Amino acid sequence: MIGVPLSTGRVRFVGDLIVCSGLPRWAFKRGGTCIGRVYLTRDNDSDEVLEHEGVHVTQWKRYGMLMPLLYALAGTNPLTNRFEIEAGLEKGGYQ
Repeated sequence: MIGVPLSTGRVRFVGDLIVCSGLPRWAFKRGGTCIGRVYLTRDNDSDEVLEHEGVHVTQWKRYGMLMPLLYALAGTNPLTNRFEIEAGLEKGGYQ
């Protein structure tokens, strides 16, 4: 509901991931964010990053609507956040 209207770039499917690019920077933190199957970003959509975000899709499938709460409880530091570690810190651009 947010990604498509705000996207000024391509909207594309990469596996289970819906990638919405060209969004304004205020729409997400860091290089982008994954909400369910949708990845919101301005231009951070390399193959490695999309592989990282694909793991977040799997996490959303596993935890459903608890995902935002669990992610918040895991902390804002990606280097210690278990969801970011599982998705791959290097692929996510954190190392």
